Amino acid sequence: CSTHNTDFEQFCPGSLSPGTPSAPSVQLQSRCKCVGFIIYLLFFRLSHCNLSEKGYEDLSSVLSSQSSSLRQLDLSNCDLQDSGVKLLSVGVKSPNCTLETLSLSGCLITEEGCTSLASALTSNPSHLRELDLSYNHPGLSGMKLLSAGLKDPGWRLDTLRYEEYDGSITAAGLCLFSPSDSCQLTIDTNTVNTKLQLSDNNRKVTHVEEVQSYPDHPDRFDDYQLLCRNGLTGRCYWEVEWRGDVYISVSYRSIRRKGDSDDCVFGRNDQSWSLWCTDDGPHSVRHNNSYTSISSSSSSSSVSNRAAVYVDCPAGTLSFYRVSSDTLIHLHTFNTTFTQTLYPGFLFLWSPGSSVSLC
Repeated sequence: CSTHNTDFEQFCPGSLSPGTPSAPSVQLQSRCKCVGFIIYLLFFRLSHCNLSEKGYEDLSSVLSSQSSSLRQLDLSNCDLQDSGVKLLSVGVKSPNCTLETLSLSGCLITEEGCTSLASALTSNPSHLRELDLSYNHPGLSGMKLLSAGLKDPGWRLDTLRYEEYDGSITAAGLCLFSPSDSCQLTIDTNTVNTKLQLSDNNRKVTHVEEVQSYPDHPDRFDDYQLLCRNGLTGRCYWEVEWRGDVYISVSYRSIRRKGDSDDCVFGRNDQSWSLWCTDDGPHSVRHNNSYTSISSSSSSSSVSNRAAVYVDCPAGTLSFYRVSSDTLIHLHTFNTTFTQTLYPGFLFLWSPGSSVSLC
């Protein structure tokens, strides 16, 4: 089949997998119809692709078309979020939708998105058999809504995948990750700036006025920052508590250590990514000296000064969250290609008193 025949290529080039005549599992033809394209196929994969709102609307139109024969749809690790799920659910609820397998792993879906899916499957329960919601955060109520479908004789759903909370990691990380993804951070003491004080068995870092008696080391930062020893691969999740002005970061180990230029400071270069937090809450994210503000609703004083970081290195996604008592509030996700091993790090601003504690 020819990929130029599908309108989805403008959103995510090369997204058809497999997409060549040598792949007999794919049957694809397309023709122009009013708003978008009607696509005939058995399997369509758009994992690791971030479509626009129009893209999800077009995909929903495909699902609801009388001509559609789509049976499997993979949107894993797309920045779908609840808004995209709502658009997609319009197609799923159509009586014309014959989708049997829907993969939405790692799509930043919360309880709101699960409600949309449950409503769609209640309207059209006769086809979908397998739903993958692993590495999302639907909360207990979202899981209950969809789990009820497994017991409903009117639903055909027989497989529902999600990472079930087992109490081994804080409840706020519910369903976003599996316990095996939890990363126990260890501070690399050779990188700690001399005005950063370590305490609590090196689990807490505080910016102080007094110079600490650390030995000279080529890895030690001149700026008020440090790296952890943990080289990140695969999927990794961790939480930290902050006080004062700090940047919660990840960086390549090759970042410069000496001097005060942008090449040395987390978030100000293409080597690092940061979330800026103060006592008022998270304010912005920064990469390569480009700032993106965090919405004021994410800075509510009703939640803790605890942040969560989730990185999927192969997928090229880095997500920051604020921790509430029973959920994670999504702040921002970077989508990129990581070319080196990542290391967690922390940057402290000028005023002493700020601190970070590893959870």
